[in-house]
Amino acid sequence: MNERIQRLRDESFDTHPSIDIERALLETEFYRENEGKLPMPVLRAANFKHICENKTIYIGPEELIVGERGPKPKAVSTFPELTCHSRQDFEILTTRAQQNYTVSPEDMDTYEKVVEPYWRGRCMRDRLFERMPEDWTLLYEAGTFTEFGEQRALGHTALDNLIYQKGALDLKKDIEASRAKLDFINDPDATAKDEQLQGMAISCDAVIIFAERHAELAEKMAAEEKDERRRAELLKIAEVCRHVPAHAPSNFWEAVQMYWFVHLGTITELNGWDAMSPGHLDQHLAPFYAKGIADGSLTRDEAKELLSCLWIKVNNTPAPPKVGVTAKESGTYNDFTNINLAGLKRDGSDGSSEVTYICLEIFDELRLLQPQGNIQVSERTPDNVLRAAARVFRNGMGYPSMFNADMVIQEQMRVGKTLEDAREGGTSGCIETGCAGKEAYLLHGYLNVPKLLEYALSNGVDLLTGKQVSIKTGELSEFKTFDDLYAAFEKQMAYAIETKIGVDNYLRYQYATNMAATYLSCVIRDCIQKGKDYYNGGPRYNSDYIQCCGIGTITDSLSAIKKHVYDDGTYTLRQVVEAMKANWEGHEEMRLTLWNKTPFFGNDDDYADDLMKRVYNSLFNNIDGKHSILGPTYHLNMLSTTCHNYFGQKLAATPNGRFSGMPESDGTSPSHGADRNGPTAVAKSLAKMDQVKSGGTLLNQRFLPSVLAGEEGIEGVKNLIRSYFKLGGHHIQFNVVDEDTLRDAQTNPDKYRGLLVRVAGYSDYFVDLDNYQQEEIIARNAQEGF
Repeated sequence: MNERIQRLRDESFDTHPSIDIERALLETEFYRENEGKLPMPVLRAANFKHICENKTIYIGPEELIVGERGPKPKAVSTFPELTCHSRQDFEILTTRAQQNYTVSPEDMDTYEKVVEPYWRGRCMRDRLFERMPEDWTLLYEAGTFTEFGEQRALGHTALDNLIYQKGALDLKKDIEASRAKLDFINDPDATAKDEQLQGMAISCDAVIIFAERHAELAEKMAAEEKDERRRAELLKIAEVCRHVPAHAPSNFWEAVQMYWFVHLGTITELNGWDAMSPGHLDQHLAPFYAKGIADGSLTRDEAKELLSCLWIKVNNTPAPPKVGVTAKESGTYNDFTNINLAGLKRDGSDGSSEVTYICLEIFDELRLLQPQGNIQVSERTPDNVLRAAARVFRNGMGYPSMFNADMVIQEQMRVGKTLEDAREGGTSGCIETGCAGKEAYLLHGYLNVPKLLEYALSNGVDLLTGKQVSIKTGELSEFKTFDDLYAAFEKQMAYAIETKIGVDNYLRYQYATNMAATYLSCVIRDCIQKGKDYYNGGPRYNSDYIQCCGIGTITDSLSAIKKHVYDDGTYTLRQVVEAMKANWEGHEEMRLTLWNKTPFFGNDDDYADDLMKRVYNSLFNNIDGKHSILGPTYHLNMLSTTCHNYFGQKLAATPNGRFSGMPESDGTSPSHGADRNGPTAVAKSLAKMDQVKSGGTLLNQRFLPSVLAGEEGIEGVKNLIRSYFKLGGHHIQFNVVDEDTLRDAQTNPDKYRGLLVRVAGYSDYFVDLDNYQQEEIIARNAQEGF
């Protein structure tokens, strides 16, 4: 990296996240004056415009790409319409050991006096918890599931190439054309559509104003700048900001800045769960790069510098502060901007280009928390792309992760997307599949699958509290066969999922009716044509996901019961459950037998893997096609983020020999220490899951650095990826670090501030994790070969 990028990178890395209350104050001011006077979509859009007109504009020294979420780098806004933080929340956020934020006492005072009195009882979170039925609350508090929409806006969103083809003024023309077609005689929804379209037009004006204010500041700074080179840069910045986002970009610099203004617009309007991803960024930028190289207006180094500035901007936008269960299920500053590279173009040809390699170089050089990247690997993806990616992730950052582009396409086509649209799709957040620029794919929270077995074994009682939290599905004496027990487990599953979806649909309705995302709707295809919001069926495709956790733990637990109780008769079911209740105290011989003598998932053993498939199919049958307010839009995916740690703390001892409170398995990875036959066996086990029926699976693998050393190591991991994907795998990612390094980082954290490790579908700084999460990562098997 050059000296400019080194300085900007170091500033971003060294700056501690802070909370800025400016957005909350502007929004509270606007709502006090206008709530009840304007139709809801117009209210939301006019509020967004008010923020864009009045928020502090920042352009830092040496920056080329401009715009911040707050008034300075790493200053994150609050969203009181969704979560109204209390003084106690802020005090916790400033003092907690992990993921703390700087909040000034003056801002706490102002928030308490100005913001909280208006929003308390009005915000989405308060309304949710005030009306929740008791059956939902019991399951929620016991750690059966979580709920994303209780404090952040629903949604995972990735963009396609629309914003590089049309500027905000072009979109306004499309909006006016849609308004002109409205039929107020025969369409009962015409008025609602008109109000939505009015809001979308106002949102386009808002982002143009936001950019113009940056142009004005750049020109003012240029007039005062003594250095000629910097003065010229500031004038160029002003020129760029006057062109985009009002108009479609005409060159590489404008294209990068265009994306960043759109990104900032969407995360200023609402704090969607997992901010925003650009989709196939290399494909979107490749035509601008090729044009600039051909006409001599751009060099490779200049393109790399501009993209590096974008990376740093993304790193300057930490996730909004999370509280309560949400902080436990996703404890990170990472806002999950995930850059898709390579893959396929809309016509089915290879999507990689020189921009792909530039992006990989930037990942390797900057080594920042975000953005993070992935490679969409098709059969048509050149091996050299995989090799280049492996040379990055073997350095220990955990990214880029690797996705099977051909499987991602099949997953989308299964639920009705066209082949061409599916090729433009990919991944956002961690591992979630979606159709970039054309879909609202909303995540509703995690499901603790091993907890459902606990309820089946306890007749609906939470073994950690002794409370009856779920339905009664039978005493142990009634389970004469393994199938009897499994039937009880399935009843617990159906009850938990139905209870969760009922509340998810309430939240879905609340966002559709009260939280229009009018600007986001402008950049997602078909919302303008339909006159409908992103949250209300506007996008071409709509999906709702429930993320199922602990497939390794539940599989191994069922395997232990089936083998040692029903097949071999070594123990009675009651003996196993009593030992679980005692957290194995006094039953160590039994625990070791269950741990060492049970076929476990991850070893290419059909005894266990068939049980994995049975559980997976039960989850699929209970979730897929369930109805939201938009129809049969529910699907499952197999993501855990850090929720496998939270769920583990809410889970009693399990029949596979796991102790109470310890983490359960993450994603679709084997249980900690259960994969004993190497990474190829893990891949073969997981490949038996029909992954095309999911919206994404997650496989973590940890290797000792020596395994990936040299070109031989690069070829070995490339072949492992190719082989797993040929078997039908969706995703694989790698931690390449030894235990000695991780232990030294625990002892000497200041020496390892930049040590990134793969946590779940994302990487995080190891020293920013709490001890529980650190130990969970260390406990993962370190593979010593392929």
